[in-house]
Amino acid sequence: MLLHIIARGKIARSPEAELVARYEKRLTWPVKFTELPETGGRIPEPQSPYKTVLLDERGKDISSEKLAATLERWRDEGMRECRFVLGAADGHSEQERRDADLLLAFGKATWPHLLARAMLAEQLYRATTIIAGHPYHRSG
Repeated sequence: MLLHIIARGKIARSPEAELVARYEKRLTWPVKFTELPETGGRIPEPQSPYKTVLLDERGKDISSEKLAATLERWRDEGMRECRFVLGAADGHSEQERRDADLLLAFGKATWPHLLARAMLAEQLYRATTIIAGHPYHRSG
């Protein structure tokens, strides 16, 4: 299953970009990054069937194990793509929230956009290692 991170704004050259690149190289699942302008722009058509996850302050704060179990279930159900969408500064519209398959939050704190992107890349790497039984993740 393709893991597709879609983000508003450019990450450019930054320490956060280096972190994202580090986890991108480690991921064994196919991964794609799409950057859009702060407003407008066109999201590429998905590979169907697909799921959409919005990173949203109103989302669920789930464990790494739960995220891994969700991705594994979607993969096993035949999903070809899972889209992770990071919105602009004002977040997502109510319609986008309603249409999403999962609203995901990294706790109750508000995170800078570039850090959220790096945290997402790490969590996707962590989830795929949990699924593979790799010792990267240490629970408990």
